[in-house]
Amino acid sequence: MIPRDPKTRTLVQLVGVVVVMGALAWASVPFYNWFCRVTGFGGIPGVAQAGSQTVLDRTIKIRFDASKERGMPWDFKPVVREMELRIGETGLAFYEAYNPTDRPVAGQAAYNVTPYEAGGFFDKIDCFCFTEQILQPGERAMMPVTFYVDPAIVDDRDAKYTHTITLSYTFYEIDLPEAQAALAPDGKTSTNLN
Repeated sequence: MIPRDPKTRTLVQLVGVVVVMGALAWASVPFYNWFCRVTGFGGIPGVAQAGSQTVLDRTIKIRFDASKERGMPWDFKPVVREMELRIGETGLAFYEAYNPTDRPVAGQAAYNVTPYEAGGFFDKIDCFCFTEQILQPGERAMMPVTFYVDPAIVDDRDAKYTHTITLSYTFYEIDLPEAQAALAPDGKTSTNLN
């Protein structure tokens, strides 16, 4: 029922606008993330169940980059800075992480691909970034990523001129899972230092 009083009607309309705008703002982040994963927009790589069936003679250089969010105590770096693969060939690269602290630390890796137009053609088959990682005090881990560059890149209007792709990871600290936090000595748990 629409109120007859003009002031009340205006108030109801304004509340409606605020509710709709709030809902759109809330939904925009998940929608944008979904859109980027589906299209590769913004350098977000795709995820594949298996390698490519087609391998071309043309090669492409893959560079590996590593960084950490401020406050993340780990040492984190790629084992090899770059490799050259045939387009469609499955590649395997490793990143090394080390926890120099005296407490367990949990981390999650965010990633992207540059140039952005190549994001939709860079497919990960398996990656340490798909799950959270926990390193115990003094623990060092080799973290693999299996990937390929989709041969369809050579037919794309913008991406076909790409000769080098950079895969970048940024590790940030997350809270320890409850089971791990309970095992932490002296009640010390991971804290997120944002």
